[in-house]
Formats: sequence, structure tokens, C-alpha cells
Amino acid sequence: MTAIRHRVILHPYVTEKSMDEMERMNKLEFAVDQRATRAEVKAAIEDLYQCKVAKVNVKIVRTGKIATVRFTADYSAEDIGTRAGVF
Repeated sequence: MTAIRHRVILHPYVTEKSMDEMERMNKLEFAVDQRATRAEVKAAIEDLYQCKVAKVNVKIVRTGKIATVRFTADYSAEDIGTRAGVF
């Protein structure tokens, strides 16, 4: 599973809007592989950061595929963002 999760999640996607969502709505954004499904993104995030994901939304932009991940109330997006290298 190690190789798969690192191929699905490319890097955190940081914008002003994503930082606001992290503080207000407990969400983080990640650039993901173009072929990755929502279920694969959810499994990779949960395995990589040892957390629970409530919902995954995916959007396709010019630069690739961006996944917006909302975490359950038990986990803080700011703590996970620190581990992911957002700060």
C-alpha cells in the first residue's frame, strides 16, 4: 500500500482559499494523480496521516486534479496540514 498512497497523493495544494477552509471548515486540498478515484484518495489520506476522512470532493483544473478533503471533528486539519508540510 505504501507505493500506491504515494502515487495517489502528489502534494498539498495551498491557496488563500484553502487556508481559509482549513481554519473554518476543517478541510485540506491536495493535488492528486489524474487517474485517482475518490475512494483511493480517501484511503490514501487515512493511511498516510492516520485520520478519518468525512468527505472527498474532486475538481479538475488546468494543472491537474485537486481533491478537497474534509476531516471528521475528531481530527484537526491544521494538525494534519502541519504533518503534510503546509506550514
